[in-house]
Amino acid sequence: MTTICSVKFNGKTAIAGDGQVTLGEKVIAKATAKKIRRIYHDQVVIGFAGGVADAVSLQDMLEGKLEAFGGDLRRAAVEMAQAWRKDATLQKLEAMLIAFNEKDLLLISGNGEVLEPDENVVAIGSGGNFAQAAAIAMTRHSSNMTASEIAHEAVEIASGIDIFTDDQIITDEL
Repeated sequence: MTTICSVKFNGKTAIAGDGQVTLGEKVIAKATAKKIRRIYHDQVVIGFAGGVADAVSLQDMLEGKLEAFGGDLRRAAVEMAQAWRKDATLQKLEAMLIAFNEKDLLLISGNGEVLEPDENVVAIGSGGNFAQAAAIAMTRHSSNMTASEIAHEAVEIASGIDIFTDDQIITDEL
């Protein structure tokens, strides 16, 4: 489990994620995992929640689709989601992705859906609902924070509530 939160605010899009990896529900296997990555010539940033091997498989698939569609994130995400729904092996993957570039912010869900958030905030993982609520509140009521600061603070708030989220937070921004 984990918490990943992405925020589009004041012309920037940022993402923050914790580093905790758990085995089952009782063991913390790692506290400093990197769940945020840049792909497609550093033009797309992704964050993932769920099984690491599953997320890497989805990352590889998304990169392939980005190559096939000239970096068009929206088109690549839809094509990936369609393939995900049709392939019995892929349907067993347990992961979700947030992906963004200069133009789009998307949630790619485990059941093959591609969603664009209503309020320019999206979060996934066990602490996702906490982080999303915190980030929405900050975007509505703060003009002196950056997108990166809001995303980081939202995950930090989630880490104080969700036992599957730690405070080893990494951020990235476009």
